[in-house]
Amino acid sequence: MVGDKGAEQAPQGAGDASRLLLELRFPAAAVELQAVRRAVREALAPCCAEQEICCAVLAVNEACMNIIQHAYGEEEQGEIILQIYDAGEALLFRLIDFAEPVDLSRIKSRCLEELRPGGLGVHLMNSVMDECTFLKCPDGVGNVFQMVKKKRMRRNDDVSDT
Repeated sequence: MVGDKGAEQAPQGAGDASRLLLELRFPAAAVELQAVRRAVREALAPCCAEQEICCAVLAVNEACMNIIQHAYGEEEQGEIILQIYDAGEALLFRLIDFAEPVDLSRIKSRCLEELRPGGLGVHLMNSVMDECTFLKCPDGVGNVFQMVKKKRMRRNDDVSDT
């Protein structure tokens, strides 16, 4: 879950058996997110079912938007690095920014009964991913947010009604 004690962990390597599917460095601006979504979709297409791709695109988009709005804020220019690893039974998504470290106690989903726009990103990420944690940051990095999605279907296991 976002905001859990993940920040106390040392950054975990993607592992020896992991394969880097995508590393993308881009300005922290909403206008960049269409290209990010397309890159995530293209990177996952050969190895994931459509449902898993959609969940990953949604979660990455929400995480990027949170970095843009909350870590950097409207006035600050910044950069985001997205890394996606295929770790065999799971996909690992790592988002790195260079903003001030976030206060984990302030990250929480809003009450779902509240009828108002916005504030659902944390809930969506936690719903579609198996793990969402902040990792301990190396020097020079502001925040490292990691999401894990266990693979449930392979691309060739998609069921078709044709």
